This record gives sequence, C-alpha cells and structure tokens, in this order.
Amino acid sequence: AVAAQFAAALGTYLARHRRSYDAVLVSALPVLNVFATRAALAGTRVVQVFDYLEVWPREQWIAYSGRAVGLVAWALQRGAVALTPTATCHSELSARRLRAEGLRRPPLVSPGLISGRDRVDVVPEAATPPYLVYVGRHIQDKRVDTLPAALAWARRELPGLRAVILGEGPERAAVEAAVEAAGVADAVDLPGFVSEEALRDAIGGAAVLVNPSRREGYGLVVVEAAAFGTPVVLADDPGNASVELVTEDVNGFVAPSTDPAELGAAILRAVRGGPALRARTRAWYDDALVSRSIERTAETILTHIQDAVDAQRRR
Repeated sequence: AVAAQFAAALGTYLARHRRSYDAVLVSALPVLNVFATRAALAGTRVVQVFDYLEVWPREQWIAYSGRAVGLVAWALQRGAVALTPTATCHSELSARRLRAEGLRRPPLVSPGLISGRDRVDVVPEAATPPYLVYVGRHIQDKRVDTLPAALAWARRELPGLRAVILGEGPERAAVEAAVEAAGVADAVDLPGFVSEEALRDAIGGAAVLVNPSRREGYGLVVVEAAAFGTPVVLADDPGNASVELVTEDVNGFVAPSTDPAELGAAILRAVRGGPALRARTRAWYDDALVSRSIERTAETILTHIQDAVDAQRRR
C-alpha cells in the first residue's frame, strides 16, 4: 500500500511538472515507480533513467511472497524492465538479471557506492581475545542463525574466539536457539541495536566481520568494514552480489556455503590473517575510494544523461 501511494504521488508530481525537466533519474524500487513515471511523462522528450538496486528472478519472488503474490510481483517487475529505456544498477549480478528479465539496452553498471565518510584516520588493532562481528537485521535471508555453529567449529582451533551479533529482527529467537544448540552461549554477545559509536567500536575491534546472507544487492557492509581495516567473510550464493566486492586474501574470504566447516574455515583464515590482512583490507578501501566511489558513479550517470539530453535537442 505504501509503495502504491508513493508511486501515485510521484506520478502526480511528474505529470504536473512534465515540461519542467530535461531528464529524471528514478529509483525502480518499488517497480511501481517505473509505471508511474512512464505514464506521467508519456509524449514528452524527457530522458528517463531508472535505478535498480536489486532484481529478483521469478523463483525468488515466489519463495518470498508465495506463489500468487510472487507471480504478480514478478510480472510487475518484468513489465517495468520492459518499459525501462535506460537502467542503472550496482552489481554485475543485477546487470545479468536485468538482461534476463528483458532489458532492451545494456544497463549502466556503476563503479561503486563507496563514500569516504566512514574512513578512519588510524586503522584500529583487532581486540584480544579475537571476536567476529555480525551487523544487520535478523531475517531469514541473512541466515544469522548459521553463525553459532560456524563459531563452534572455529573454536575447536581457536578456543578464545567470540562473536558479537548485533541487530534485531523476526529471526532473533532462532538465532538464540542456534546459540544454545551450538553450545557457545558463553562466547556470544547479543546486544541488539547499539549506538553509532558502539557500532563503530564493534566493527573496528573485530578480527572479522561475517555476513552469511544469501541475498545482497550491493554489500555496503563490506565497504564499511574495510574502512576500519576489518576483513569480511561472506557466503557464496547465486543472489549475493556482495561477493563481487571481495578479493580473496586481500579484504576477506568467500565461503562456499554456510556449512559450519566451510564458514568456520573461512573465519579462521580471516582471524589468522592478523595485522597483514588488516593492512591489505585498508589498502583495498583506500583504492576503492578512488576507483569505486559514489562520486565516480554519479559522474558516469550524469554523463550518460547529458549525452542523451543533447541527442534529444539535436532531433
């Protein structure tokens, strides 16, 4: 309902000001925005660009919303993609999915969404004894409940290893149950939501940030951790675009799955990487501030828009 209300308000505004713009850049999340914009600006020469943070295949929509609602949502997404003259996205995964859903022109894949606002002047040392940190919502797609078993596996070789699992969500009870089942209740802290200062301290002091999510449209948590020199461990999955941000043994590792042995082994590699891995992780971040910056992304999109506007004026 909220998505429909927003799209209706967007369409109404654009219809009233349809002669006021040379170009518009509109988020395609929710996809109803695409229909509203296309209808409001029909018959004008306004250049329209739609930004797709995520694109889901049909099976994912069905799994998330049930067959009836999922098929409707997927059909709406597919229709929006067909109506999109120019699409921008922020991962190769989204680019592939846009093409699979029927996008007519190659999408603009942004260099990155990295901002220097998270950068710290001095890379902090990892705390002793070491701990892993998770930051995010406790929902099924994040697979937070896989962390305790992986921690238990890693503690066979590093008995002092702990975990700090931040955040809240509908899967909180499942996470607590997984902690008890893995026998690591004395090695796991579950503080819930914390202040910004406490969050930064938790990430900066962690030996590794672990995110076993199955679905990410970009992966800002990888970047946020790297700003502190904290490497990451992710889990490979067809819907996880954040793995595109990880260079093995440079800023982290990608576990083949969330199997306790595979995820635990990746965690051990990151913890044992020590100061050398932290230095490489921070170097990756410093390079990304130039090569993958949000400013470069904005310049890329604006250059495309200006070229399209100029082409319209020459017609």
